Amino acid sequence: MTGERALRVLTVIGNRPQFIKAAAVSPRLRAGGHELLVHTGQHFDDRLSAVFFAELGLPAPDRQLGVAGGSNTSQTARMLAALEPVMRDASSTDCVLVYGDTNSTLAGALVAAQLGLPVAHVEAGMRSFDMTMPEEINRVVCDRLSSLLLCSSQAAAANLRREGVSGEVAVVGDVMVDLAAVVQPMARERLDLVSAHGVRPGEYLLATAHRAGNVDDPARLERLVSLLVGLAMPIVLPLHPRTRARLEERGLTQRLAGAPLVRLVAPLGYVELAALLCNARAVLTDSGGLQKEAYLAGVPCLTLRDRTEWVETVDLGWNTLVDLDPAAARAALERRPPAERPPLYGDGHAGERVVDALARAFGERPRIP
Repeated sequence: MTGERALRVLTVIGNRPQFIKAAAVSPRLRAGGHELLVHTGQHFDDRLSAVFFAELGLPAPDRQLGVAGGSNTSQTARMLAALEPVMRDASSTDCVLVYGDTNSTLAGALVAAQLGLPVAHVEAGMRSFDMTMPEEINRVVCDRLSSLLLCSSQAAAANLRREGVSGEVAVVGDVMVDLAAVVQPMARERLDLVSAHGVRPGEYLLATAHRAGNVDDPARLERLVSLLVGLAMPIVLPLHPRTRARLEERGLTQRLAGAPLVRLVAPLGYVELAALLCNARAVLTDSGGLQKEAYLAGVPCLTLRDRTEWVETVDLGWNTLVDLDPAAARAALERRPPAERPPLYGDGHAGERVVDALARAFGERPRIP
């Protein structure tokens, strides 16, 4: 550095996908600047939180707010109250960095904007065009509040330009690609992590479900269970705590546990989940992050929703929107994967570009290793 004050960033994270994204950015930020890492506590379970910090080498949070549970509205309200004093105390912060589309993202952007702090949004511009999804509301509002909008793809940037956002738009690629490029080749070879679940490479499905639209609605939850138990292939199903609770409330846990082809497991760490993903016949999920990770791994994805923000993966034939329709799921599983899989989301250096963009917009350029 030349003696000028280094870039100071306050980063807000709260759930598994954000831990993964931050792992590609935080170490680089800290190499030449200063970061205050704030964990809202949205994912409080160690299997969804602490294990990712340990596996990914993510710096320990500087602040733990412990805001977990409750409805989207009540959780966001508690996050706002908890984040305000933290941001007020960080008076020399150059910008607030948020990731994705969660309640933590929205709360971080709202408090920063109200305190007059610039907001930088990683994964800006993603759109499912379904405003019934809490995630869509979060990402649209966050983009309106952001001074710097860091996009994973040209399609996301085009969405922002159509909407006429006032902030600077930059396509940096997807920070999850950075980590996947390192971890997925190694994870593909970890067949021990696959066999530990009683399945064989290429002969099972990996399934996840946690979105409120699928698990909080009793009718859709029953349809989800029916879909999973009706597929004639072994399924490894890591159960999100939210999903497990809803299954128990509806008396559906035993139906899944008793299905001969369904393996119910606890939430998995990043490496183990990556090993199961890379060796699966296909993925069934309502997770936005896992849709993208499946594409990066070259594994067909069946999305348990009728819309997705990752539209490019659908256009190229690697992702099929089956919602909770068993016939659509079976038909998708019978199709061969496409021959082509272009690099939609960058070259694995998005983390460097994020830090570069932050430095150009808000301060002196930090050293990047």
